[in-house]
Amino acid sequence: MHRITLRQIHIFETVARYQSHTKAAAVIHMTQPAVSMQMKQLEDSLGIKLLERHGKSITLTREAEALRQYTGNIMQSYRALESYVDDLKGHEQGNLVISATTTANHFISRILSRFSRLHPNVNLSLDVTNRKTILTQLEYNEPDQVIMGEPPEGMDLDSEIFMNNPLVIIAHPDHPLRNQKNISLNKISKEKFVSREPGSGTRIAIERHLKKYNVNCNSGLEMTSNESLKQAVAAGFGLGIVSQHTIELELKSNYLCILDVESFPILRHWHLVTRKGKPVSLIASAFRDFLLEECKQLN
Repeated sequence: MHRITLRQIHIFETVARYQSHTKAAAVIHMTQPAVSMQMKQLEDSLGIKLLERHGKSITLTREAEALRQYTGNIMQSYRALESYVDDLKGHEQGNLVISATTTANHFISRILSRFSRLHPNVNLSLDVTNRKTILTQLEYNEPDQVIMGEPPEGMDLDSEIFMNNPLVIIAHPDHPLRNQKNISLNKISKEKFVSREPGSGTRIAIERHLKKYNVNCNSGLEMTSNESLKQAVAAGFGLGIVSQHTIELELKSNYLCILDVESFPILRHWHLVTRKGKPVSLIASAFRDFLLEECKQLN
């Protein structure tokens, strides 16, 4: 058996988790052919088959499932080592890995940019992705910190509210309801809506809120990102419900407008989330303090 590299272990862990070369490649910033090649080399080195291929999908072999017990421990120890080395360097050097839901991208990119100017020797990594991927990352203890809406229960997480997150109903600026006040939910429910995909944190919060009033929205179009939802609303496909923090530029440019609807905005919160028991590096602690201070101005 040839020597196995840590890089191959990392790639194997990611492929095994997502059971997809394409998704794994996106997560670890490689091309799909490069991931496939590394997996083939790992199989050759070990002399065992790791993946069963069924058309475009893959599943782990029994041997691969057993191997994960060891590779998971290796990656967890390696991340703990990275955190320890970062602490030795102090909060002016090292690595900080942040994951954020797509709806948080509008403000978290600006905050990270300001943090980076204060700590130029810190290597920052920001992964903006959907809630489902965020939860998978948390399960495997990957990011140092996560920026998201309401965290799920039962995942052994530590979370801290750092900013309000009001959800508002948006429309094309020429929409007939624009100048009406305290529009009833019954009236709004007759409108066509552009919505996020099932499982989205925003959609879950909206459905929970409307259920209290026995109201359903007519979803005529589903989008997998906040940006595409805003564009669809601006194009006149229907109304939308988004975080108010994500439409600052669109409101200023009269690209979108907010409707005055009863029981809106829905008041949610942004959370800073980590796995319970995960060591917090000095860099991660410095970012937390910076985030809390910056967001005082946004609340």
